[in-house]
Amino acid sequence: MAAPLFRRLAAGLMFLACAAAPAAAELVGRASVIDGDTIELQGHRIRLHGIDAPEAAQQCRGDDGQPYPCGRIAAHALASTLANARPTRCEVRDRDQYDRIVATCFRADGKDAAAIMVQAGHALDWPRYSGGAYAGDQKLAEGTGLGMWQGTFTPPWEWRQGQRAEVPGTPPRAATTASSATTTRSASADCRIKGNINDRGDRIYHVPGSRWYSRTQISPGQGERWFCSAEEARRAGWRAARG
Repeated sequence: MAAPLFRRLAAGLMFLACAAAPAAAELVGRASVIDGDTIELQGHRIRLHGIDAPEAAQQCRGDDGQPYPCGRIAAHALASTLANARPTRCEVRDRDQYDRIVATCFRADGKDAAAIMVQAGHALDWPRYSGGAYAGDQKLAEGTGLGMWQGTFTPPWEWRQGQRAEVPGTPPRAATTASSATTTRSASADCRIKGNINDRGDRIYHVPGSRWYSRTQISPGQGERWFCSAEEARRAGWRAARG
């Protein structure tokens, strides 16, 4: 009796394992887009390997300094990218902390969807996971000012961190620009001028000791930032607070 019972238990465990993961290391079909780096294919939520696109609620700033919904634009760009050559084929690599499949996905013409997104400036190479696989594609987008590189933006991984756990009084990193490439400013006692955006969209800077300085909170995900000098803030198009 022990042997049949053991076989039934083994079969049950195998069934659970198959239900928890794709049966094959490759998934093929018509994909639906969740956001700029996430799709759904054959009932599985798939995160594109090695890149990070703006979140759905994230905004960037164009070369005119005005905010625009770069997160929504990235999602539309990925949908168009995949629709131009169906079906989509994904090579499964791993699972992330949210139990999503992580995969490298290709269009029917063999082109890497992640590379297309980075080349168009709608996503960034994520060195933490990519090992720099898309760094060359990113340089192309940066050099021609495509997508997010037309103006300023906060890298998606920093934007999410700012949304989830902002430490009061600690200057976050400055927004990335086409001129500064991927270099960001670290928190420093020398960079404590607050660049705030009010409800009307006015860009105003507050120096330490001024009337509204202590009450002003900086949200990098909304395009706000820190400056090291009043002159730097003015050059960037921000005006001094009144009163």
